[in-house]
This record gives sequence, C-alpha cells and structure tokens, in this order.
Amino acid sequence: MNFVDIIIKKRDGKKLTKEEIAFFVKGVTDGSLPDYQISSLLMAILLNGMEAEETAHLTMEMAHSGGMFDLSSVEGFKVDKHSTGGVADTTTLILAPLVASVGVPVVKMSGRGLGFSGGTIDKLESIPGFRVDVTEEEALRFGRESGIVLMSQTDDLTPADKKLYALRDVTGTVDSIPLIAASIMSKKIAAGADGIVLDVKCGSGAFMKDLESAEKLATTMADMGRHVGRKVTAVISGMDQPLGMYIGNSLEVMEALEVLKGNVGGDLLEVSLILGANMLLLAGRVETEEEGKALLLEQIKNGKGLAKFRELLAQQGGDVHIIDNYDLLPLSPAKLEVKAEKDGYITRMDTARIGRASQETGAGRMFKGQPLDFGAGIVMKKRTGDAIATGETMAVVYSENEEKCRSAADFLKKAITIEEKQAAKQPPLIWKIIRQED
Repeated sequence: MNFVDIIIKKRDGKKLTKEEIAFFVKGVTDGSLPDYQISSLLMAILLNGMEAEETAHLTMEMAHSGGMFDLSSVEGFKVDKHSTGGVADTTTLILAPLVASVGVPVVKMSGRGLGFSGGTIDKLESIPGFRVDVTEEEALRFGRESGIVLMSQTDDLTPADKKLYALRDVTGTVDSIPLIAASIMSKKIAAGADGIVLDVKCGSGAFMKDLESAEKLATTMADMGRHVGRKVTAVISGMDQPLGMYIGNSLEVMEALEVLKGNVGGDLLEVSLILGANMLLLAGRVETEEEGKALLLEQIKNGKGLAKFRELLAQQGGDVHIIDNYDLLPLSPAKLEVKAEKDGYITRMDTARIGRASQETGAGRMFKGQPLDFGAGIVMKKRTGDAIATGETMAVVYSENEEKCRSAADFLKKAITIEEKQAAKQPPLIWKIIRQED
C-alpha cells in the first residue's frame, strides 16, 4: 500500500477504506511512517473531514494500537466519563464516588492538565500519598473490591493517539472534529468501560466556543458509540464561567469534599448530578435522569458518597485525614485579594483568561511536563449576574510569591466585565443532551 496515494485520496475529499486507515495507524504506531507524511494526512483530514464510518474505523484502530483494558472480571455495567476540558471542572471527584456508592463500578483512567484545563490526575496527586500509577492488576482488584478506581493512563494504552496528538499540537491540526472524537473515544474504548458519558464543554472557557461546533463533536462521538457497540451519552454543558468556585489542584479537592459533605450547591453540584445520573441511566440503575439525580443527592445526604471517597483514598494510599482537616492539603503562602474597581453587575467572564490566571499562579501548565504548584490557584467570590461594589473582593489568588499573585490578578481583572446594568440573560448551564436513541 502506497501511503502517498492515501494522502492524495483524502486530499481530494474521498473516503478512506478500513484497510487504508489500519495501514495509517500501524505506520504511526511502529514508526514506519515519517512525521511529515503523517502530518500531511492529518491536514487533509482537517480540511476535508471524515465520514462517521471512517471516524469509527480510525477510533478502533487507535484503540487497538496498544493494550486493551479488560474489565470483564469486575461485575456489573462499568461506566466512564470524559470532559473535553474546562476551568474549575471538578466533577470527576464528585460523581465517581457517588455513582460507585450505588453499586455501579467506575474504573476511570484520567489525564493531566495542559494549558488552562485542569487534569484530574494532578488534583489527585495534590493529596498527600495518593497513588495514581496503579497497575492493571491492582485496578481490577480495586474495581472488584470497592467499585471505584481513579488512575493515570497506562503506558501501553493507545500509543497511536499519543503520537498523533503530539503532531497535531505542532502542525495546526488540533481543530478537527473527527480527530478530536477519535482521540477521546479511542482512549475511552481501550479503557474498557461498557458505557461512556461525555461532557462536551461549550463557551468562552472551552475548546468548542459555540453550540454548533459543540453539538457537532457531541453527535460525532455519540454516533461513534453506535458503530463500536458502546453506549454513549453526550452532555453539552456551559463553560462561560468557571464551573466551581475553586480553581487549582488542592483547592478543587477541597471543593469536591465540600460538595460530597452537602455543604456546597450551585453549578458544580448540578452538572455533577446530571452527568452522574446519565451514567446511572446507561447502567440501567435508574429509569429517568430525575430519579438518578435524586438517588445521588440521597448518597450525599446519607454520607455514602463521602464514605466511598474515603475508601478510594485508603485503597490508593491517600491520607484519609484530609477529609476532616484541609490544613493537610497544600496551600501556597502568598495571598492577594482581587477587588472590584467600580460598582455594577458582573455581566461576563472570559473563562479562558481566568484559566490563564490560574496558570500564572503555578496551578496550570504552560507546557507538557511542567511541574505544578499544587497549593496555588484562585478562589472565586462572585459569579456572573452578581452585583458588586467598588472595593468588594471578586477573587482571592494563592501562589508561591507576591509577583505571581499580581500577575494572575492582572489577568483576572481583564477577564471579568462589570457593567451598570445586569445582563438580560445568562448562558444556560446545560445546552443539550444527546443520547444514542435520539
């Protein structure tokens, strides 16, 4: 098979066969194809797209490019959840123990943050002693015993995706819905879950800035579920302001614990309940989303969700005492209050810029592999729509020194719009839910 012919075929907008896609992925994985040819095909895909069948073939070839996680020894319908990334998106730390506490296993591989999008693994590593590098054998044992595992991706999972993602990042080919969908779904399929709930973020702090592009990505991934025999639900949720009030690794752990204790409501709780309820729907544990939300709320009220989080900590080496003593979690020493400079209402937040502010504190990465300050971050004091007075605190910044705090504060001030009149309407928290039967 001549790879140049494959490049030309896609350049001309034609559909690739399963065999051609398999040849491509094999060449990526074993290194037989040079980067310049791989990049050329990626650009052709970006410009001309892929049909649903092509995207499904690409996804499955990428999923099978390395090891596949076999969860068959864990009883029950295994569910997974993936977010396309946002700011203060702490839902995994909330919904995973809640869902597992009602007997639906959650064996989840998560990633690290890059840019302003926080990573679940980074948040977990801010907990003293918590071990994310769980072996496959351990994960299966934990899954059988507790029904919950939160772990980093194993080295042999989807090696083709690792190579393609690195090339896309430096060749201007990130913004391709088929490539995004294949990247996400290949990892989820290789991770072995029976059902997957996708949280596709939409708004100023998301990769998908508008509903049209978010819906296209969500629909592509839901359709892919049909092609590969997995149950998939896609929830399009808003990211026009930080989801929670705490931004940063240990700070987000604190907020997740407060939600599980029943002390915090609002958008973070609501999105966690909606995603979790849809995980329960896929597993057949409940019949309606409302029933699922009510069940998960009950697990907060009776303390069983928090108990499951405690069990997760104990099994993976984390200090269980953090649940009752947040002083055991890192918190950076320098602190700066960011105050409003005029009266009015907060009408808009540039969430990506707020995420950029968290990077300035040291809570987020500027480049892959950059070490993090686990105790750095931002505590937001206001949300869009709130009234605010001159001198009132909008946010509190934490970092290792005052210079970093001031730099983050400059980004925050530019990110928050204050106007005399309140905005007529705020963007919705949930834009749309796409289920396979739809």
